[in-house]
Amino acid sequence: MSLQPATPRRRRNLGRPPRTNDPEKTRQDIVAAATGEFAAKGLSGARIDEIADRTRTSKRMIYYYFGSKEGLYLKVLEEAYAHIRHTESALDLERLSPADGLAQIVRSTFDYHLAHPDFARLVMTENIHEGKYLAKSKMIQRLNVTAIDALRGIYERGVRSGAFREGLDPLDLHMSISALCFFNVSNRFTFSTIFKRDMSSPAVLAARRRITIETILRYVSR
Repeated sequence: MSLQPATPRRRRNLGRPPRTNDPEKTRQDIVAAATGEFAAKGLSGARIDEIADRTRTSKRMIYYYFGSKEGLYLKVLEEAYAHIRHTESALDLERLSPADGLAQIVRSTFDYHLAHPDFARLVMTENIHEGKYLAKSKMIQRLNVTAIDALRGIYERGVRSGAFREGLDPLDLHMSISALCFFNVSNRFTFSTIFKRDMSSPAVLAARRRITIETILRYVSR
């Protein structure tokens, strides 16, 4: 009996683990693959065919789970924001002084953006769409309220202790922290090219982290 050569699809699947009948695992795999696809190509450029091929599933199954390409994109956004908010909630801030607690928030935000560049790309994509998909998610809106509440708690403790000056808006403070940490990732390559400095080198990143923390602490300090 002669053996038939592998079809092109079979060749693409060689070496991949067999797909299991685990709906939740399948959904997680789809979201993980879609995160990379949307981060790299944006909403309009992302291909459901590519996501299906990477996860050994079908377009029909993806639409069954998420309804549409836009529905999958929104789920990716929700998972991305949930992950960064979960990371923030794990910080043990209550045992720290207000200054040390705020420094820890800035450090964690800086390191998170650095370790998850896809998050910055997804945020940039959603800004291109003027936030209209985020506006559809009550989950994301609830998650981001918790981030402001945690920062407000640190700031108000600092004001009461006399370490921080009064009259600052926690939302403005959050935006300043996010801007400094986000810009370090979003503009790293253009800055490296224009100013001939490797903005991804360990020494430069360590210096940027110190500068970012110092900038925020100087802003809030009396």
